[in-house]
Amino acid sequence: MMRAFSYVLLLGSSFFLLYACTKNTDSTSTLIGNWLNKSSLDGVARSEAVSFVIGDSAYLATGYDGSVRLNDLWRYDPVADSWVQRASLPGDARNSAVAFSTTTKGYITTGYNGLVKLKDTWEFNPSSNSWTQKKDFGGSARIDAVAFGISDKGYVSTGNDGNALKDLWQYDPSSDSWTQKVSMGGGKREGAVAFVYKNQAYITTGTNNGLTVNDLWVYDPAGDKWASKNAISNVSTDTYDDAYNIVRSNAAAFVIGDYAYVCTGENGSILKTVWEYNFATDRWAQKTDWEATERTGAVGFTVKSRGFLGTGRNSTLRFDDFKEFKPLDTENAND
Repeated sequence: MMRAFSYVLLLGSSFFLLYACTKNTDSTSTLIGNWLNKSSLDGVARSEAVSFVIGDSAYLATGYDGSVRLNDLWRYDPVADSWVQRASLPGDARNSAVAFSTTTKGYITTGYNGLVKLKDTWEFNPSSNSWTQKKDFGGSARIDAVAFGISDKGYVSTGNDGNALKDLWQYDPSSDSWTQKVSMGGGKREGAVAFVYKNQAYITTGTNNGLTVNDLWVYDPAGDKWASKNAISNVSTDTYDDAYNIVRSNAAAFVIGDYAYVCTGENGSILKTVWEYNFATDRWAQKTDWEATERTGAVGFTVKSRGFLGTGRNSTLRFDDFKEFKPLDTENAND
């Protein structure tokens, strides 16, 4: 599934967080945030797609429609709220791949073609609407990894090649080369999410050995080092995490201003809950649920400082709908 996170994007401006949340599961509270209906994907409904962002446009590609794997590519314009098809990926149709972007190019690697796991890497040039095959991913062929872009370099980590993983690989487009970097701390995982803030990458959620993981790690490429943050479940003796119910896999994530959002996914059941991460305080707050059918294997992306989520699946259906999240607005089910 797409964990990736397209270059989930370093967005600058701060805003004041207005919410009320419960620290006691026996009480109720009003959650803040509103999901706005946006243009549905013009392509077929799908899950386990990938997305990346270049400039003021987002791109969605690949995935699984329940019958066949896909290699099509679609560009989303958030101003016009419209989708346009672009050149299809020349490589194998696939699902559960990863994508990242630099300032000018998008990249897709890894995934599953229905027979074998993959490690081929492809570069998309939006100016020429064309793809170029690049050097194969430096790690093992895998599915359910995460990817992110920082300072015009791409990174791929975690996933499953037959076993869960936590290695980290850096891609340098200028030399078309992969370099292994220091591995993430904590447990191995698959089906995690990654997001980027101020040139540092955060990885959390996912599963290992059949169980969800509850750690959160931040990677600083300048020093090639990882640091652990507070757990995403109620494990401390303090009250701040009493209501945490964040652990899950196959979620989607995006960044708006100084906050990250982890949405949907699965943990025993398919979820529609939404959690907001405050980078300054290392704390989470629950926000308004995803206002559509609960799902897993969706994609999230940030473009023009706005967060979007769409596609995915439940136990019987694939989806093509998209919504934009407004974290400070009051829920309105009619928009």
